[in-house]
Parts: sequence; C-alpha cells; structure tokens
Amino acid sequence: MAKPKPSSSAKAAAAAAPAQPATVHSPLVTYTSMLSLLSLCPPFVILLWYTMVHADGSVVRTYEYLREHGLQGLKDIWPMPTMVAWKIIFGFGLFEAVLQLLLPGKRFEGPVSPAGNVPVYKANGLQAYAVTLITYLGLWWFGIFNPAIVYDHLGEIYSALVFGSFVFCIFLYIKGHVAPSSSDSGSSGNVIIDFYWGMELYPRIGKHFDIKVFTNCRFGMMSWAVLAVTYCIKQYEMNGKVADSMLVNTALMLIYVTKFFWWESGYWCTMDIAHDRAGFYICWGCLVWVPSIYTSPGMYLVNHPVNLGPQLALSILLAGILCIYINYDCDRQRQEFRRTNGKCLVWGKAPSKIVASYQTTNGETKTSLLLTSGWWGLSRHFHYVPEILSAFFWTVPALFNHFLPYFYVIFLTILLLDRAKRDDDRCSSKYGKYWKMYCNKVPYRVIPGIY
Repeated sequence: MAKPKPSSSAKAAAAAAPAQPATVHSPLVTYTSMLSLLSLCPPFVILLWYTMVHADGSVVRTYEYLREHGLQGLKDIWPMPTMVAWKIIFGFGLFEAVLQLLLPGKRFEGPVSPAGNVPVYKANGLQAYAVTLITYLGLWWFGIFNPAIVYDHLGEIYSALVFGSFVFCIFLYIKGHVAPSSSDSGSSGNVIIDFYWGMELYPRIGKHFDIKVFTNCRFGMMSWAVLAVTYCIKQYEMNGKVADSMLVNTALMLIYVTKFFWWESGYWCTMDIAHDRAGFYICWGCLVWVPSIYTSPGMYLVNHPVNLGPQLALSILLAGILCIYINYDCDRQRQEFRRTNGKCLVWGKAPSKIVASYQTTNGETKTSLLLTSGWWGLSRHFHYVPEILSAFFWTVPALFNHFLPYFYVIFLTILLLDRAKRDDDRCSSKYGKYWKMYCNKVPYRVIPGIY
C-alpha cells in the first residue's frame, strides 16, 4: 500500500477505523443469506461436479440418488482431497505467485480508499496470462504434463479447494485482527459478518504481494482459462477430435479472460477490489466458485459434444465476441473518462458529466466525475448486460438437453443485479444529492427502459 495517510502504525490505525458500513439488505436477509452461502456453497460445488461428470448432466438423476441414499449418499460421492490434487493446486498457486511478484509491469495507482489510502499495483497480469497458457500448452505438447490429469482429478481438486480455501479465509480473518496491512481495515463487531465480508480492504503479505490480486486475478481468473483449455484437451483425448460446440465455448471464454487481463488495472478500480473486503464472499468465491461454477459449461461439454454446424457455430461465436467487446468498451470508456478527468470524447462528443463531492472517513473533501453519456447514459450499470449475454453465448453451444449448464448464467444474473443494488446504495451514501442528480439523469439501473 503506497501513499497512506500518516499514522503511528497500521494496527493502531485499524483499531481506530470505523466499523464496516451497514449492509444493504435487512439484518434477517443478510444473516440468512450469509449462513446459507457458507453452508450450501461447498456441497453445491461437489454436487455440480458429480452431476456434470458422473450423472450425465442430469439434475434429476443426482436428486434421485440423494433421495434414495440421503446424507450418506452425499458423503459417498464427495471425493477426499488427494496428494495429486494438492500438488496440482500448490504447483499452480506457487507458479502464479512467482509470476505476480517477478514479472515486470507498469506501476498503477488504484482509487483513493475510504480511509484516504492509495493502493499501488504492478500491472503484469497480461504477461502472467501469456506465460501461463504458453507454459501449460507447452508442457502438454512436449509430453511433460498431460492436462487430462487435471480433469481426471477434478473432484479431488475441488474438494481440496473447498477445505483449503476455508482455512485460508480463517487466516485472513485472524490477520485482519492482529496484523492489518493498512488503515482500511476494522471489525463490525460480529464474527460472522467479519468472516464473510472480510476485515481488510487491501491485505498484503509484505509490501508487494497483494492477496486480493492473487485470489481474484492470478488464481481465480487464471484457473478459468487453464480449465477451459483442459476441457478442450480432455475431449480431444477422449474422442480424437474437438466438437465445434467445445471450440466455440473455449474460444469465447478465452477471449473473455484475455479481455480481463488486458483490462486488469481497470478491474482494480471496481467494486470487487476497491470496496469489497477480503473475506469468504470474495476470496473463497474466487478460489473455489470461479474454477468450478464459471467453467461448468465447458465441464459439461467434455462428455456431451454437440455438433452445431458451421453456420450456427459461427453465429454464436460472433454474437459472443460482440458482447465481450461491448462489455470491454463500456469499461474502457469509463476508464478513459476518469484518466483524462473528463477531457475526452465519448461517442464522438464531449462527455456529459456530474461533478460530485464527497468526504472520506478522515473528513477530507474530494471530488469525482460521474459519466452520464455513452454506454453510461443508457443505464447506470449497462456493462452488466453484455456480460450476462456473453455468458449465455458460451453456454448455448450445449443446447438445451439439460438445465445445469445454464446455472452459471442464472447465478451471474442474480450476482450482478445484487451488485448493482449494492453499488447504487454505496454511491447514494457516498455522494448524497449528487447521486440523486445522477439517477434523475440516468434513471435505469441495468436494463435500459426496463430496470
């Protein structure tokens, strides 16, 4: 963390920091949702893997099995972590951590934090992404490591991630109490809330290893790309060819992840990094939920190849690429607007904007520019629309024989609509009357003309 506000020590500053902001939802909804996610997400990951790989993708078959065998049935299908699984996880994690620390990259300053700190990053995600994929494919091509092994041990890997990541979140909770990395930390006074939402905004190990960059970007998003390639290779080894449905799915997911790492520094200014603290919600989600749920359409296609035909495959591919581009252009437009302090062109015109002032938790008055034209004049979170559609287009090659491949699309829709509400409520609290002016000018939250 660079450019912190002067303080006697990070720990003392954390002790003096205010409690975390109030939750968006009512206390009942908040506690119910937190306890449900803490208890239901881990077994769901295993059940999804089992259904995709061993139950022909049929939710009904898995349901009937559990109805007949009960909790013992769940215990029987839950694979225990193996040494092979742990080696794969630690090998991948260590490789990505080394790349994060050692690869060169430009210095990037994140947005000013609520406590007035300015986090500093090294933008080397695209380099790490290229090195990772080249290394992975190279190991396969030269016969050093077969990616099919990852697929064959996938259940054990997910099981190890479920347990290991839970322990990691306990470490983050303890670290937030005893050794916070900056003054952007503090306790709500409730153990469950602190564990779920996190104690620290920018936890680091030493001065340079940012934990959220590792969990969110270098492990979570990187594993998405690696597993997409893995599923493609596994289908090739099983069938001697790769179906056009798998090629479309893999291509679109890789294009999306490539876009992410191209724009990674922009991601560091989003809600995930700049506002959500490092707890179970973010870190466990990126370490477990992303590698399992986000990659699930490809996991399904391994055993369910679909021949789309050239016209349908190309149509889906082009539609998906268009949605990914629009999603990227939304973020690029806002990032350029912020970088130039509003002195740029948006769709060929001078941007429409609102100058909003706000106070940090330390009482300093600062200003922000709110963009109200271009994509951001259509709705306050329009970029979520092409993101959801992108997910649909890399899932639809599976066609509609089973429901489960579409779980990710449904989950993503719920996640982004909830995030839009949380972001609106946070901005309303932060900007006050200026946010009301913004909402009057851009009345729709996500879908123009509808919501």
